[in-house]
Amino acid sequence: MTTVLQLSDVSVTREGTTILDSVDWTVDSAERWVVLGPNGAGKTTILQIAAAFMHPSRGTATVLDQRIGGTDLFELRPRIGFASTAMARRIPASETVLDVVLTAAYSVTGRWNEQYEDLDIRRAQRVLGEWKLGHLEGRRFGELSDGEQKRVQIARAVMTDPELLLLDEPAASLDLGAREELVQLLGGYASSPFAPGIVMVTHHVEEIPRGFTHALLLSQGRAVAAGPIGEVLTSDRLSETFGLPLEVSETDGRFAARAG
Repeated sequence: MTTVLQLSDVSVTREGTTILDSVDWTVDSAERWVVLGPNGAGKTTILQIAAAFMHPSRGTATVLDQRIGGTDLFELRPRIGFASTAMARRIPASETVLDVVLTAAYSVTGRWNEQYEDLDIRRAQRVLGEWKLGHLEGRRFGELSDGEQKRVQIARAVMTDPELLLLDEPAASLDLGAREELVQLLGGYASSPFAPGIVMVTHHVEEIPRGFTHALLLSQGRAVAAGPIGEVLTSDRLSETFGLPLEVSETDGRFAARAG
């Protein structure tokens, strides 16, 4: 087991506003983390740092043994799988599903003049099959449902065998059926010993797949708690994080929360 992400006293300040405040956090390759907190807690910011898209204002961020601000980011980023709504907006609506996944090999979001080997195409097709998307490989990305688009983004993110996988609210806006299908697929992937270290941001404990091992709770830019998921996702700690009395329950590896 190796360390894939380490934040040491990391703060982010923008226009006088503190977005992250003195966060210490370590993620190892065998760990699957969920990051929870209310709007404005700093969840997306911490993911942007982990994806090497943002530098901390203070402190040290080390991703895959490379210090952010002291390494070639264009060499580092291809080693990181990243799926987010912002990334989806960069994908041309006319791009085929196969090409959306295939172009991850060159870290581009639209097919141009790059050349792909048969091995790349077969791998993209295999990944699509694993995420139950094989029947859609010829469809246009813009024609897909929200749930299908979310799964295509994740398939693209894992196409290159990343050493760290980052997921920013992968189940957001999905209906119940699409959410449960995605959560089930993510749980199967997270449970594999061959999966990389995973960090997933969400607002809802119901979206946490089985197989996730750790949790980080953020509130107003500060870490409320971090550690094994069963120790962190408690009623007291979640109530503190969201500023509302909450009762947390767990059944067969899935969590639920309601107002207490």
